Amino acid sequence: MPYRFPYVLSFAAAFAACPVQAEVRAVLIGVSDYLVLDADLQGPSYDVALMAETLVVRGVDAGKMTVLTATPTGLPAGVVTGQPVRAEIIAAMEAAAAASQPGDTVVFYFSGHGSQAPDMSGDEGGGYDEILLPADAAGWKGAIGAVENALLDDELQAWAQGMLSRGVKLVGLVDACHSATGFRAIGGEGVARVLDPEALGIPDYIATVAGAEAPPLSGDFVFLYSSQSDQRSFEYPLGDDGTWHGEFTLRLAEVLRSAPTASWAQVLAATTDAMVQGPARQMPEGEGTLLDAQVFGAGAAEARMVVEGDVLKAGLLQGLTAGSEVALYAGPAGGDALGRMTITDVTAREARLDGPVPKGAVWAELVSLAPPAPLTLAEPVRADAADGLDYAEWLAALPSGEGPADLVPILTEGSVALANADGVLDPEGPGSSPRIMLEAGETAAMAVDRMLAQAEHGLRLREVLAGAAGRSLTGKAAVSMQIERRVAAAADGACAAPEAAVAYDPADGVSACDQIWLTLTNTGGKAQDVSVLYFAANFEVTPIWPAQNLANRLAPGESVRVGMQIEPGQTAGLEEIWVLAVPVDPDAPRVDLTRLATPQMTRAFAGASDEVTIWLEGRMIPPDEARTRGFTIKPAPLTMIRQVVRLNPGTV
Repeated sequence: MPYRFPYVLSFAAAFAACPVQAEVRAVLIGVSDYLVLDADLQGPSYDVALMAETLVVRGVDAGKMTVLTATPTGLPAGVVTGQPVRAEIIAAMEAAAAASQPGDTVVFYFSGHGSQAPDMSGDEGGGYDEILLPADAAGWKGAIGAVENALLDDELQAWAQGMLSRGVKLVGLVDACHSATGFRAIGGEGVARVLDPEALGIPDYIATVAGAEAPPLSGDFVFLYSSQSDQRSFEYPLGDDGTWHGEFTLRLAEVLRSAPTASWAQVLAATTDAMVQGPARQMPEGEGTLLDAQVFGAGAAEARMVVEGDVLKAGLLQGLTAGSEVALYAGPAGGDALGRMTITDVTAREARLDGPVPKGAVWAELVSLAPPAPLTLAEPVRADAADGLDYAEWLAALPSGEGPADLVPILTEGSVALANADGVLDPEGPGSSPRIMLEAGETAAMAVDRMLAQAEHGLRLREVLAGAAGRSLTGKAAVSMQIERRVAAAADGACAAPEAAVAYDPADGVSACDQIWLTLTNTGGKAQDVSVLYFAANFEVTPIWPAQNLANRLAPGESVRVGMQIEPGQTAGLEEIWVLAVPVDPDAPRVDLTRLATPQMTRAFAGASDEVTIWLEGRMIPPDEARTRGFTIKPAPLTMIRQVVRLNPGTV
């Protein structure tokens, strides 16, 4: 669960557009090395340097940043540095507040561990304080009734409100979480940024103090958190050079660097879109009075990357991968491509091209990412070594792979659950990690083959579509979407008549028998062929619309309503609606991407004639077979709207 700034929902605030005379100050904290607690992390020292670099790109004066980290390397010249201990954090916060005038913006960024501690002041209504852990944090001290040297949400609340009351804007970015209740990470790749209260020595018998909750913050602020309130925040290795980053920080920095003008809502959506494809189903959250305001600064002015010899001055931090294709140019904008080349090796900040670079080529532009690699499983692990069950048949059926794993097979309750690469079993509630279950007449080997084929197709399709869609933070979307929810009761496996439609709130989730209705409108100036797919928690992709070969072309200004119902018997989980729109000429053949839903449909693409379908088919087939075909020219980006759907626990 992400750390939450007191009494507000998220904490990664808005770099709202500032007047020319306004200034931006930043307090950036990265805690990798804990002096007392046995809780070291690897990513925060890299995170804080990346965030400082990102703020400089957006125009923040390095001299107005205080970076608190035990490893002050790779920082922009001119930043003020210090240690990430409580006293220095408090001093930096107070100094930033004292120096700021009305209209200025203060950025607070924290990367490290969070946790919870009993509320001893009564301002949480009898609940728990949410705390951040500086480098010198220790365990629970009964004499003071607190976790020693922790930063309490009460303190952050008072500091924040003091600035907001004077007209200072607040930006908060927190890559930490404060609760892991109900989650188990088993054999996963990443490291969660949370310490359980037990690890801090907080006794179970400590009673919280009842009282009235403190008032919410008031003023100009925007907060972004690294994950939802019931999720954990993770860090992962980036490449093979020992660099680690928080998933949230990595994706957020990439978006901020490349968004010349965008609102915080748009930045949050783009960050979410990148993270939902990552190793953990970790989704950031944000709110605040400045959420729809423009981010300050302008980001990187050029969309192209610098080329020096056969080296591209961009890498994993910019989302590049080995096998990605780039076009080469003589200038930073415009002009004809001098050629295309493929990236062979990539590190955090550099990538090597696959041969001599054309004469005069000093800029590169990403054409397409590499096709997804084949699905890889981690070594199977048992959720409960003492359950007494025999998993020999399952173990014999599960393949082993090399390299980073996409899924972690967890042997539990007599079957196999497929967790994400974080190794968290059932993160959305019991049964939310998909199970490999025997169907009638199947052996374990047959069931494994069926489920892994479904998983590989669904995950590969999601990655291919995201790569084909590209990302625009400032351009007008070709298709808009409004969502309604109709609640319906479920009883004895049947659904009652739905109630009146209400606006859909993703935080509320949906339950069995609920209906979701989309209103899709072509807001552009060109006809769009629209398809809708549904990606289930068990990796199955279902075609939603068009059905039965109905026409799916929307003229400019035209709308269509598309409905779907959550079937009884579904367990909790995170699922997705994909809306895909392809720009077409009025007389062009119709593009229907629902045929991508299954491998059998994909193989029917052999007779496709439109360039979008042909390119997608080339990315979906196995890599060895793809090299024998000529599908290398990427078409103009299609529009992809991805809506996450949370199935509530207890919807069976």
